[in-house]
Amino acid sequence: MAAITASMVAELRGKTDAPMMECKRALTEAEGDMVKAEELLRVKLGSKAGKAAGRITAEGVVTSYIDGNVGSLLEVNCETDFVTKNDSFLAIANAAAELIAKNGPADLAALGALPYTQDGFGPTLEDVRVGLIGKIGENMSFRRFKYFASGAKLASYLHGTRIGVVVEFEGDEAAAKDVAMHVAAMKPVALSSADVPAELVARERSVAAAKAAEDAAVATAAGKSVQSDEIVTKRIEGGVQKFLKEVSLFNQSFVKNDKQTVEQMLKTADTTVKAFTLYVVGEGIEKKVDDFAAEVAAQVAAAKQTS
Repeated sequence: MAAITASMVAELRGKTDAPMMECKRALTEAEGDMVKAEELLRVKLGSKAGKAAGRITAEGVVTSYIDGNVGSLLEVNCETDFVTKNDSFLAIANAAAELIAKNGPADLAALGALPYTQDGFGPTLEDVRVGLIGKIGENMSFRRFKYFASGAKLASYLHGTRIGVVVEFEGDEAAAKDVAMHVAAMKPVALSSADVPAELVARERSVAAAKAAEDAAVATAAGKSVQSDEIVTKRIEGGVQKFLKEVSLFNQSFVKNDKQTVEQMLKTADTTVKAFTLYVVGEGIEKKVDDFAAEVAAQVAAAKQTS
């Protein structure tokens, strides 16, 4: 049996918004498997478990640089929100985005090796990063970036400094920028239903099937009639199709006009979106929660007293 730690409970709670004790029970049942535990919670709690799926768990900024048909999107992380407003931190983040667009480095190591000086540090970007860590007194890192040079037109949208989107397109720039804003708001995972990763589809089908099985068990216990296998199968597939429409860009209702889909809007604007890239600061990074172990212990003690 895998040990269930306070940090694991915190991570699951951050993903699902479920009560801590429910998170601990799910992790215990799943033997520490985070993905399985999240599915168990979704089966048990339904839509409540997905409310905080996009919660940000680390600090930093997303920045972009576009020059004609080449550009970049970059995430730079730090430890506290305070540093995200530091002029030196913002300067190196913006400079790094420009360096990516102008040099097309293959990876983070290559990015760090590019010539750059700032605040008396250099001669490379990595030297400046290390120097600023000492100057500011807080760790910072280049987490991920994407270099765009496919030949397609580029449109970007930054929602503050925490969400960034770059859209590769042909056609009307205003329409493409609207799509970038839409992506930042609605966070699709693919262009179309056919492009949604198979593992996400399989996971959604598994959750729908488990939920249907639980509903049948509840109905049986209450002496109510149970739906036929055919109806249950249709319900499951209907749920999967609904999920695919909700997470694919072209099928989503356009945020500036919910009477049409994004695909319909693009057709009207005679514009083709070829790809999009979305970065959300801290996505997938666990942030330290102060005194969380004590909070869990207190809830465990309270649960024992009421049991």
